Amino acid sequence: QVQLEETGGGLVQAGDSLRLSCVASGRHLNAYSMGWFRQAPGKEREWVSTISRSGGGTYYADSVKGRFTISKDNAKNTVFLQMNSLKPEDTAVYYCAAGPVVTREPRHTTYWGRGTQVTVSS
Repeated sequence: QVQLEETGGGLVQAGDSLRLSCVASGRHLNAYSMGWFRQAPGKEREWVSTISRSGGGTYYADSVKGRFTISKDNAKNTVFLQMNSLKPEDTAVYYCAAGPVVTREPRHTTYWGRGTQVTVSS
């Protein structure tokens, strides 16, 4: 089993920044693709970003491209999501994801964190 735990969420104003962290236990990060999803109240879970096992490939949803950056530190077994220029529509619970593949489809994710709340006020 792989356990994922997210931290770094909070309440910020539009235009502010946050950095989310996800610490993995059970396997080293180089064994998996890692990613982030988010889910707002009343909405389906939405893919945000993915980073490859090597860290050499990063992918972003159009809604966050240019504002968010995914990265990872394999030595610390941690993946990050740097979120800049936050908008109220970014408000959601953000979930860390891991697996052989992490795609736009949540059903392809093998492991999930419990989530961290990000709230962006106007």
